[in-house]
Amino acid sequence: MKTCLVVDDSSIVRKIARRILEEMSFQVIEAEDGVDALVVCKRAMPEAILLDWNMPVIDGYQFLGHLRRMPGGETPKVVFCTTETSIDHISRAIDGGANEYIMKPFDKGIVTAKFQEVGLIELTEPTV
Repeated sequence: MKTCLVVDDSSIVRKIARRILEEMSFQVIEAEDGVDALVVCKRAMPEAILLDWNMPVIDGYQFLGHLRRMPGGETPKVVFCTTETSIDHISRAIDGGANEYIMKPFDKGIVTAKFQEVGLIELTEPTV
């Protein structure tokens, strides 16, 4: 089972993301800020990270920089999930090493589509 680290300072967002990701057969680990997320990644690198931008202590963008410099830190697929919707933020995220970008609010369809795009889940054929 693949592991996804959900990094967001909102417990409500983490709960919603957990429900969606568990339905997609991910084991979910939660962190409420970038410092906690780095501790998780040092213990065991997840396959996927759903990452908020605006958090206390270390924000998502700073976390991403630290992650990508860690041993094995190039491996996880990082999908930003944030209220920051400007082209500047999206460009910075992708240039900084994010694989994809989701704008809040999100739903299962959006998360599924983005995780398919980055190869975290297989495309499924619709049943007739």
